[in-house]
Amino acid sequence: MPSVAIPAAALAHARETTRALHSLGLDADAEELLCGRAAMLGLRGGGRTSAGGATRLMRARDGWCALTLSRPDDIDAVPALVECDHVDDPWDAVECRVRACDVASFAARARLLGLPVGVLGETAPAAPVIRPAGEGARPTALADALVVDLSSMWAGPLCGALLARAGATVVKVESAARPDGTRSGATGFFDWINGEKLCYEVDLDRPEQLRRLLAAADVVIESSRPAALRRRGLGPLDGAARAGRVWLRITGHGTVGERADWVAFGDDAAVSGGLVSGAADAPVFCGDAIADPLTGLHAAEAVMESRIRGGGEVVEMSMAAVAAGYAHLPRGDDIVCTAVPSVRRHASAPGADNAAVDRMVAHRQPAAC
Repeated sequence: MPSVAIPAAALAHARETTRALHSLGLDADAEELLCGRAAMLGLRGGGRTSAGGATRLMRARDGWCALTLSRPDDIDAVPALVECDHVDDPWDAVECRVRACDVASFAARARLLGLPVGVLGETAPAAPVIRPAGEGARPTALADALVVDLSSMWAGPLCGALLARAGATVVKVESAARPDGTRSGATGFFDWINGEKLCYEVDLDRPEQLRRLLAAADVVIESSRPAALRRRGLGPLDGAARAGRVWLRITGHGTVGERADWVAFGDDAAVSGGLVSGAADAPVFCGDAIADPLTGLHAAEAVMESRIRGGGEVVEMSMAAVAAGYAHLPRGDDIVCTAVPSVRRHASAPGADNAAVDRMVAHRQPAAC
């Protein structure tokens, strides 16, 4: 039977978080969130190749690291990573290179090339970073909230899905030139975390359309590198904003210093935080890209807490730091999870709800000015 295993303490802590969210009106099941994709897609975990198959956990001369090769550009960068004009098998070449390197040097070169890599245990636990961004407001019901989800892949979209289940209107924004990469994967997974959202398509080279949407939002979820939106004048401090708006920023490794430019996916971020299974000298992957669902879960909690405070904040969450918090829980036995998520509705095509969203923005615009 397809399954993944996660530490009992991690599952227990995630269950505590889902219970707290339930008291705030958010419906979530910890096992479904952490293990649902693996059960849905028939994945198995527990080795040094990730459940999804795109990440390898490898031993260097002085430590362990995880590298993800999930995008065509990642594969194309392998010859430069291993300093060879041509490679027949990317993973064979990478693993040979890792064995000959110290782990810090390998990771530094990978990051210079924009590759997602995590050095085992390099990241310490850290609470979300909260910064003021605009005026606060008296908390309102989530059912009256407009959530603009600019994120892609898993962690951010999962946060948006949880807010949608609690009654918020969630708008999934995709670029006309670059839709969410998970659309090209398993339909069931994409529908699971996006099916209850309105789908809105924008042209990032003409940012005024998106600027109006952000001005009307009560919550914004984004997972870009910090400078990506700021370059277009679309950051949390740019332009008008509704009072009490919460801007959630999810990153792989934070927004400070060189880490702000480090790329991350769920499995390599978990390794960076030290969240692995197995013996200390023989680690294996824990769960399925576990930093993604853990971050999505705690991001929803952070948004709700910010709204209770009155909002007017930017909340920054690092996937590696979230994983590190779980890695520091008492170790115990792993629990095999097989929970299969239920898909509530199919997601719309990109841009299918543009007209409806534009009407909503026009209705809310006076309050956003």
